[in-house]
Amino acid sequence: MAKDKVKKTSSSKSGSAATKTVDAAQLKGRRFGRVLTKLRRLNREKVHEALQVQKVARKKGDRRKIGEIMVEMGLITKNDVLRALAGQAGLQFITLEIDSIPDSAVQALPMETATTYGIAPVAYDEKTKTITIALKTPDNFRAVDDLRLLMGFKVIAVVALPEQVDAVVKSKYSSGGPSMSDMMNQLAESDDLSRFGGRGDSVDLDDLSSAAGDNKIVRLLNLVLLQAIKDKASDIHFEPFEEEFKMRYRIDGVLYEMVPPPMHLAMPIVSRIKIMANLDIAERRLPQDGRIELTVSASPIDLRVSVLPTMFGESVVMRVLDRSNVQLSMEKIGLRASDYDKMADVIKRPNGIVVVTGPTGSGKTTTLYAALNELNDPETKILTAEDPVEYDIDGLIQCQVNTDQQLTFAKLLRSFLRQDPDVILIGEIRDLETAQIAVQASLTGHLVFTTVHTNDAPSTILRLVDLGVESFLITATVEAIVAQRLVRKICEKCKEEYDPSDEELLELQFHRKDVVGRTFFRGKGCETCNNSGYRGRLALFEIMEFDDSLRELILAQASTAVIRVEAQKRGMRSLRECGMLSIFDGQTTIDEVVRETISND
Repeated sequence: MAKDKVKKTSSSKSGSAATKTVDAAQLKGRRFGRVLTKLRRLNREKVHEALQVQKVARKKGDRRKIGEIMVEMGLITKNDVLRALAGQAGLQFITLEIDSIPDSAVQALPMETATTYGIAPVAYDEKTKTITIALKTPDNFRAVDDLRLLMGFKVIAVVALPEQVDAVVKSKYSSGGPSMSDMMNQLAESDDLSRFGGRGDSVDLDDLSSAAGDNKIVRLLNLVLLQAIKDKASDIHFEPFEEEFKMRYRIDGVLYEMVPPPMHLAMPIVSRIKIMANLDIAERRLPQDGRIELTVSASPIDLRVSVLPTMFGESVVMRVLDRSNVQLSMEKIGLRASDYDKMADVIKRPNGIVVVTGPTGSGKTTTLYAALNELNDPETKILTAEDPVEYDIDGLIQCQVNTDQQLTFAKLLRSFLRQDPDVILIGEIRDLETAQIAVQASLTGHLVFTTVHTNDAPSTILRLVDLGVESFLITATVEAIVAQRLVRKICEKCKEEYDPSDEELLELQFHRKDVVGRTFFRGKGCETCNNSGYRGRLALFEIMEFDDSLRELILAQASTAVIRVEAQKRGMRSLRECGMLSIFDGQTTIDEVVRETISND
């Protein structure tokens, strides 16, 4: 197949030697120098000469690879290095010629997949669904794995020069790929798939499995996933209704409706997702959870899949966890200089409880991970109990709650205390038992991070009391409570100055005279931000550090309003005030701050 469509590497010269065509299987796993001698690029004497140079260099602390040294010595070229590395990996090295690529291969590999993974189509066998692709480097094994998962292909990988791969992609996909609307129209006209309309539970599993593997369904879902990841969506929703099958992305906390697929595609699309997530396509009456792991543009992407049976079919939500899109660093989560100093001081304390609070999707987990990242060093043992574990971080021992096996936060915490930790993260305090163990851990010399669902920092105290925690234990253990919200940032590409109306100013309890000399901004909408005027999000923080005065008020069971006033006297900046500063800095808008925060006056 591939050998009929591609031309073997021509005899390029290095000295007097010509490259020998050698079966890649004979080169797999051999030493770099031995591969070069097999390919007749170098003789043994030259290989030993280069190894001697490398040995001397290593004694001086120079850790360069042997290939780099050989190129510097003028023994081989960079292309020879790539050819040898391909041989070591057991992959054929080919010369790609644009005219030799069949249309069937180009049609089988969507443009968005080729450009995302940096690969070129070489050949395609429709009967066996086997595609041959050219890689720029032999270590791009994730492209091969993802192609099997995303497209359901059998994949044969070969290696070609990067410039040849780019030239094929540029030439063969010059007209661009099909749009989402084009694909929907093709699918709507497909007779094979239209038979799934209104079938309910009376679907033959073999038919369903075949439809889930249909090339048009595979390409549509592939396009949807890559587009969502490219647009930095946090969730992808597939929702069945009586008359339509909706598809929505959540970007920067707001849902956007996409071109809806035809209604009869609901079952094939859901089944395709289930197959990718290793779920049971025969089970359509119970909820299911799974995950799909991808690598897109060299970034690891984790898709958490939740399938929920509804009146009109199964609803699927895919949570996109893109590690490259999350700033797990205290400097990058949006803390102002004064707030950063407070947080840096709080998280370095030897024991106590630090509570982060806010609604679902307010960035609590990111803030906690950033704090743990700051403390993550060889001298500190960190244990986490999460539901679920969202990001794997080296150096942290992360455990997942499993309610099916009665493995609750409380059970995990009891075991944690016998594991000699320095720092403990509890995903969420939901009940008195978990709260009591957190208090116990704090009193025995551990630093505990956790979350609670409340509206602001002062009201967290009332929530803990409601759970049954004694006031004297709260004052003895809690070091700080951090409330946070996420607001959308103004798109930098279409940012413009504007004069807010009196009504907008009154929302912030300002009069015109209060904002003399202040400049306000908004986004007018552009392609970059999907005409929303916003791109990305910014965190607002309210940090309430405990001191003797606050502790006395809590022991006296003072109201939340009294505690809030005292905390603000002692330097706590409210969420609304933090939002106002972000407005004056030109980072967000009045509408966003008003929507996400409440006035405490």
